[in-house]
Amino acid sequence: MKKVLFGLLLVMTSVVAELQQVWASPDFVDKNIKIIDIRTPAEWYETGIIKGSYPIMFFDEQGGFDVDGFLASLNKVVKKDEPFALICRVGSRTGMVSEFLSEKLGYKVIDLQGGIMKMIQEGYKTVPYQP
Repeated sequence: MKKVLFGLLLVMTSVVAELQQVWASPDFVDKNIKIIDIRTPAEWYETGIIKGSYPIMFFDEQGGFDVDGFLASLNKVVKKDEPFALICRVGSRTGMVSEFLSEKLGYKVIDLQGGIMKMIQEGYKTVPYQP
């Protein structure tokens, strides 16, 4: 019985370990981890984006989403077993999407809490979005 419980604990730990939560900061950009910006095009134009990030919208302006379309675009950029970070405006959308991707689909996700607004407040200079 102890072996079964220990096995379940190991499985649960590995599932939870797929999601990391880190405060968004200018220093994170230097870690050479791919950053996926899940905001809308209007938001990308408004604030700019992180240099080298990948703008792949998850939620549209009305709150709708296309999981299959998002995953098709995401899988062109990252491998499922490769750690990558998600960023949005203030961190609420990345929380939901990160949890879904890590717990339901097994991706290794880093949720950048506080979003692009936190990075801008800390002095990060974005680059203009160009489709």
